[in-house]
Amino acid sequence: MSHITIVYPKWPKIPEQTEFHLPPHGPVCMAAEIPAEYQVRFVDENVDALDPGASTDLVLISMMLTCQVPRGLEIAAAYRERGIKVIAGGIATMLHADEVEAGVDAIFLGEVEDGRLARVLDDWQKERLQSRYDYFRDFPPIASVGTARREILNHEKYVYRGVPMVDLVHASRGCRFNCFPCATAYLGGRQFRPRPIDRVVEEISGLENNRLFLVDNSLAQDRDWIMELFQAMIPLKKKWVCHPILDEDEVVAKAAEAGCWYVYQAVFDTSDVIRNRVKRLKDHGIGVEAAVLLGPDNQDKDYIKRLVDFLLEIDVDMAEFSILTPFPHTPVTDSMVKDGRILHRDWRRYTTAEVVFQPKHMTPDELQEMYHYAWDNFYKDMSQSLRMARLFQKVVRREMEDGTYTSPPRLTATRRVWHQEGSGLV
Repeated sequence: MSHITIVYPKWPKIPEQTEFHLPPHGPVCMAAEIPAEYQVRFVDENVDALDPGASTDLVLISMMLTCQVPRGLEIAAAYRERGIKVIAGGIATMLHADEVEAGVDAIFLGEVEDGRLARVLDDWQKERLQSRYDYFRDFPPIASVGTARREILNHEKYVYRGVPMVDLVHASRGCRFNCFPCATAYLGGRQFRPRPIDRVVEEISGLENNRLFLVDNSLAQDRDWIMELFQAMIPLKKKWVCHPILDEDEVVAKAAEAGCWYVYQAVFDTSDVIRNRVKRLKDHGIGVEAAVLLGPDNQDKDYIKRLVDFLLEIDVDMAEFSILTPFPHTPVTDSMVKDGRILHRDWRRYTTAEVVFQPKHMTPDELQEMYHYAWDNFYKDMSQSLRMARLFQKVVRREMEDGTYTSPPRLTATRRVWHQEGSGLV
């Protein structure tokens, strides 16, 4: 039996955030497409120690973020020095295809379902591995997307202060929107591709975890499908978080009934549209974590100050501030390249916590200063940990009401050590 090691490289964490680690989604989707005759080992370098000298026959590197690419290439080099073939895939591989291809034996571009990854592995076994497998935008039938292979995860590592983190599930792929800082339209196409609802329900109902994250790009693309999905989720009694939901009272009410716990809501201005959207969610008992982008061309220092004040005024539960970052293949990057506004291409620093472009109405140092201002002032009167606890209390109350609450498991000796050393924040 051949042994395959899947590696998910570590990346620099945002210092302003409370550090925790969600179980990654790309690797478990990839693992689901590896035939049963292979033995699979998974190493998430963010929570596991990687031993490049450990025995393996093949390495698959899964990279989601641009800032993972340098480390991923280091890992590939270490294995290739031993004569072990390395295949890279994932979002970051697609965004940096030529660069990654130069440092591995093969790259896989696109989605792995419908037997595509199995054919690549067959090529490797028969020593005819190609340098590039290009399925970019040649999407497999959405019905071929099955249940992710989460048994490769060491779930004990994905715990924050004794509480298991959410499991990630996607109910759809693709996004018909083309937001200026986002590469989703490039990667997944602008056609909304919903999975059959019975397949989604089957996957969710099979999760031991009562809490999950619907990682769909947007739950605002097809009203009828969204309402059908939410209705089907009601009996499952799961509690879930997601990206924006269609801003209609009936839709939001159905999401709450289906177990929506809180929403990552983009807050891009101080308009009544945003104010009312946040109010609608909160009126239905759904928490709001504001996702706030700093540095677009309409912003100056005063604008960012007003934006922070606005967040406090409308009482969002949490806020996450990110600096606009010109990732490859996004509309904003094309414009910045044309205008010569990109400061460097040091991918390790493309974390959304550091200014890597020339803002229009500020210097790079001023935008960096305002980034710290936003974090410091939003959390000045109530810390991140207290706000997280307040948000967590909401889901506990709902679980106690519907009888699904279970006490967090007692820490094992290993987990106690992680917590004492500070490395148990996942």
